[in-house]
Amino acid sequence: MILPKVRDPRLVTVRRGGTLTDADHHLLALWAATCAEHVLSLFESEVPGDDRPRQAIEHARSWVRGEVPMMVARAAGGHAMGAARPLRGAARFAAYAAGQAGCVAHVPEHDLGAAAYAIKAVGEAAPSDERTDAMRRECQWQRDRLPAPVLDLVLEDQSRRNAICWSVFDV
Repeated sequence: MILPKVRDPRLVTVRRGGTLTDADHHLLALWAATCAEHVLSLFESEVPGDDRPRQAIEHARSWVRGEVPMMVARAAGGHAMGAARPLRGAARFAAYAAGQAGCVAHVPEHDLGAAAYAIKAVGEAAPSDERTDAMRRECQWQRDRLPAPVLDLVLEDQSRRNAICWSVFDV
């Protein structure tokens, strides 16, 4: 949904013909998990018995540690997105953020999905007159946690894909 038609080879793994190293792929997955976890309470407060989004975040981290294969992390991401579908508002976007984080193991570019959905979740949770400021703060919070080796890559990607990410990276 938020993937570009033309892929940036810097966000495609080396084994798939791009230039992204496994180490940087792991950093993107961990950052995406952090972004999603930051808003997870917006889902869990509405649907406390559903652990699918939390499992997706945990599986993303487990994949980085080599404890689960990519397909398991990706499947957990899909289940988190399934948890999102019947919902509306902040809870829905928070679950989608977790789902995108789980899918980074499969496609590194899902990192921006996790970040964008987390920003949207924060915006939906804020009073309407504070929405833009809340989203701006969340975007900055995320950027402050970007690992140095992928900082420039992610910021450039945010600029490149901002329009297909609801323009949340320039609120």
